[in-house]
Amino acid sequence: MNRENRVRIFETFAQANPNPTTELEYADSFQLLIAVILSAQATDKSVNLATRDLFREHGTPEKMLALGVDGLTAYIRTIGLFRTKASNVIATCRILVEQHGSKVPRSREALEALPGVGRKTANVVLNTAFGEPTIAVDTHIFRVSNRTGIGPGKTVLAVEQALEKHVPPAFRLNAHHWLILHGRYVCVARKPKCDVCLISQWCDHYKKTLRKRPTSRT
Repeated sequence: MNRENRVRIFETFAQANPNPTTELEYADSFQLLIAVILSAQATDKSVNLATRDLFREHGTPEKMLALGVDGLTAYIRTIGLFRTKASNVIATCRILVEQHGSKVPRSREALEALPGVGRKTANVVLNTAFGEPTIAVDTHIFRVSNRTGIGPGKTVLAVEQALEKHVPPAFRLNAHHWLILHGRYVCVARKPKCDVCLISQWCDHYKKTLRKRPTSRT
């Protein structure tokens, strides 16, 4: 895919959704961090259902730490891998309270040192909470980037690096959200909805699909 088509794609995303954001519900950077940790291998919907009461009643590092693993588990039991996540969240809260003044650190190194926080989670927090032009590659973004040709790569890191290289700077801040929403609702895994896709005319996959269609004979 050439630069001109990438620009057209992101111009189209921007026109359709000028201010994209995460579908996770949160009130501040701490709650966002916890929601993203909990969202690993889980849907945003399931996380939101679990965190509404949790954040309302225990929405600070101190209050969540006071819950302990068992107390937190009662709130997040409906989320996959809840035992491991409960342990990681409580350990993260302890580090935030004891080492960071109960504030979410703004550096990648400090974020990735927190239990349950990897590169993807750090990228989400840096982008959504702090306005950094990072791109967090999940399964949706990995699929969309390779299928469309926007940022192909064989690994998550390779796709992230390709997107950082090829996404025009003017669109890099919101690229993560546009791509994840596109993958979640349009460029879905089993049968992409090319008939309603706003960017199909520039998509490598769509072009290949057109070439494979039988030509009509008269």
